Amino acid sequence: MDYYLSVATFAGLNVILALSLNLISGFCGQVSLGHAAFYGLGAYAAALCSVAGLPMGVSVAVGMLVAGGFGIVTGFAALRVREDFLAIVTMGVGFLFLGAVRKQAWLGAEMGIAKIPSPLDKWGYAALAIGGAVAVLLLSLHVRRSWMGRAFGAVAQDEDAARSIGVDVSGYKIAAFFIGTAAAGLAGGIYAHMTQLVVPDAFNFVQSVTILAMVVVGGIGSTLGVVAGAVLLTLMPEMFRFINDYKLLVYGGLLLLVMRFSPEGLAGLVHRVTGRRLA
Repeated sequence: MDYYLSVATFAGLNVILALSLNLISGFCGQVSLGHAAFYGLGAYAAALCSVAGLPMGVSVAVGMLVAGGFGIVTGFAALRVREDFLAIVTMGVGFLFLGAVRKQAWLGAEMGIAKIPSPLDKWGYAALAIGGAVAVLLLSLHVRRSWMGRAFGAVAQDEDAARSIGVDVSGYKIAAFFIGTAAAGLAGGIYAHMTQLVVPDAFNFVQSVTILAMVVVGGIGSTLGVVAGAVLLTLMPEMFRFINDYKLLVYGGLLLLVMRFSPEGLAGLVHRVTGRRLA
């Protein structure tokens, strides 16, 4: 039972991460290749607060704010660059985060932060992760149908045209980064308390690629499709153990296959088969 609870917990965390990236890249069209850095920022901030004696709820909230704060900084960078250049900038954020935490003794350097207080049992963390995933899912669906979602869509389609009709392009870009990175920080805070250990390698470029793969396989821009992609790519390594040794290769191959044969991912496949679009 502990094994299944652990898988369910990580599935919930991956759904949060995939949906948080989809808010930035799928809704607002801002390419991000360093999303694991914000996952890590949430985890490290929550770990430091918890070790200092703050309750778990406060620690996780601080982690969300720290990740969201750095997301705003990245959002300002997004105002100057687009597409390929933005991808390079966000990738640089990920490498900058790894380089910083590996050199700081107060962050544990390569050894990370251990003995993080863990007030819940496995059932509690599974419920918390799944509950967080449901909350971010509902937030995504609400944003998608709101005036903010329409503004995000306008920015994603054509920034200049959106600006010409009065859309605050800069403000919405920054808002997308803040909401998406704060949600990633939520996943990081839960992860830190559940594992009781945070180390730099848990938030490396491979993790960023994994999150991106979940979004693309599910169908970038589709909320329910991204949920399906996150769950699928969480379960695949558990169902086929040999994938763990070649995870990056397998995920890279999946991205190529999806982009070649079904650019809209699982959501597009469902649309072609049933004629209905996923939210």
